[in-house]
Amino acid sequence: MAVKYSRQREVIKDFLCTRKDHPTADMVYMNVRQQYPNISLGTVYRNLTLLTERGEIRKISVGDGVDHFDADTSPHNHFICKRCGSVIDLEMESIEHISESARQNFDGYIEGHVTYFYGLCGDCCKTDPS
Repeated sequence: MAVKYSRQREVIKDFLCTRKDHPTADMVYMNVRQQYPNISLGTVYRNLTLLTERGEIRKISVGDGVDHFDADTSPHNHFICKRCGSVIDLEMESIEHISESARQNFDGYIEGHVTYFYGLCGDCCKTDPS
């Protein structure tokens, strides 16, 4: 199904492409409002949902009660800081072998996996390493 072009949707996606901090919908809204003061939070949510459904962005749920959004849809892993809540891309070798290992003793179909790494980010370690 073809989706009608939307300048607001394009601005939302462009904004996400400039970010590596995996902003929440509220963060997207606050930033896009600077360019489109009349945009509603509902419009931002609808467009984030549509972009996610179309595979143009990725929605990340890290257990903090809000969804984060990532314009990088390539397979990669994330680190979540337990102190400040930042969500950071991890530069690392593929761990796709986990899916292969899981398939060995499973009679269903495994489509993929999500792996999050937790701890303290570098900034939090610098301010209070304990």
